[in-house]
Amino acid sequence: MKKIMLFAFFATIGVSLQAQHIKFEEYTLDNGLHIILHKDNTAPVVAVSVSYHVGSKNEDSTRTGFAHFFEHLLFEGTENIKRGEYFKYVEENGGMVNANTTQDRTHYFEVFPSNKLELGLWLESERMMHAKIDTIGVETQRKVVKEEKRTNYDNAGYASFRGETAKRLFKKHPYRWTTIGSMEHLSEAQLGEFLEFYHTYYVPNNAVLTIAGDIDIVQTKKWVKDYFGPIHKGKGTVNQPNIKEPFLTAEVVDTIYDPNIQIPAIFITYRTPKQTDKDAYIMSFINDVLSNGASSRIHKQIVEKDQLAMQSASFMQPGEDYGRITFFGLLNQGKDMDDLLNAIDKQIEIMKTTLISQKEYDKEMNQLELSFVSKNRKMQGVGESLSDYFLYFHNTDLINTEIDLYRSITKADIERVANEYLKKERRVVLYYYPKK
Repeated sequence: MKKIMLFAFFATIGVSLQAQHIKFEEYTLDNGLHIILHKDNTAPVVAVSVSYHVGSKNEDSTRTGFAHFFEHLLFEGTENIKRGEYFKYVEENGGMVNANTTQDRTHYFEVFPSNKLELGLWLESERMMHAKIDTIGVETQRKVVKEEKRTNYDNAGYASFRGETAKRLFKKHPYRWTTIGSMEHLSEAQLGEFLEFYHTYYVPNNAVLTIAGDIDIVQTKKWVKDYFGPIHKGKGTVNQPNIKEPFLTAEVVDTIYDPNIQIPAIFITYRTPKQTDKDAYIMSFINDVLSNGASSRIHKQIVEKDQLAMQSASFMQPGEDYGRITFFGLLNQGKDMDDLLNAIDKQIEIMKTTLISQKEYDKEMNQLELSFVSKNRKMQGVGESLSDYFLYFHNTDLINTEIDLYRSITKADIERVANEYLKKERRVVLYYYPKK
């Protein structure tokens, strides 16, 4: 039987799972770059990652999409890496490379055979020190990002709901626009603006370097000093937005006609606490009770029993400043949209007025423990977790102790948080219908 099947079996019967303790060492270079090292010699693999504390929330409201644009642009090449050769270096040495951007940070990583660690460090130091930002690279990536937006947003069913929700849920905070941003803003931006963005945010004192896997600590520290030590600290101060957004005071309801869909749908979004707040953990627990898997409340009642929706669930979007939880349903043929909304509201109301059973509480806690154990089974996952815990929480050891925050959640906490944040007057409701 595979290990993951064993984990699932133990979770089902209520056996507490023990996560492997992740040992790490962290320190900071003189230029402000924070280093986190995790040694695991069980496999000859190493993951090198750099997280920059810059996301779409750091953008000017007239120049949105810059952080995501740089996720692409910084693969263009450097003073010492010719255009288009970044991926070639990785592939020819048996590695893999990728990146992702959120509203709060940008994360780059490579996974290599452990004997190629020095190559990974050189590649990331080149990106930080010598990125080549010129007209050719900018114009190339403008085309790439525009095509991505056409494919994944403009021509994809229901894809607009994030942006349509964000601009209604937030009026002041930069979370009001999406990570992909505005193509008009990217088209209007000049080369000098891209250079300024790079020199402001992609600097060592705004970054975390994480190395996880089959490493020699002494040698790794030497290479880190050799490749990253000479990089100059950013000249300016990196300021994170500190914008307070009041809750909505009246429910916002709107209708979107989407030319890319055939099935009507509903999206209901509430604002939740920032991800470092304990109430965010409690809200995550609530989300799992309502919609995690085929045995969850929403699926069993709305999809299976009432057959109002062919699919209905909820999901969370965490954030450094504020989070979101969205409930959705794809309407079954012949069913009424208001009945679907009322059915979702009924499940939310039960969560607010009735304490969950001990059996359900234990089941969800076991599933959380399973998820906690499973997410750090790969070196890339360990590296990203270590980076995020330091960047957002300033507590890297949460990689070992975060599960204790979930274990401290009580049934009364669940009822309190559901009543505090799942208020109708604080939500955005979007009805999606096919555009004829």
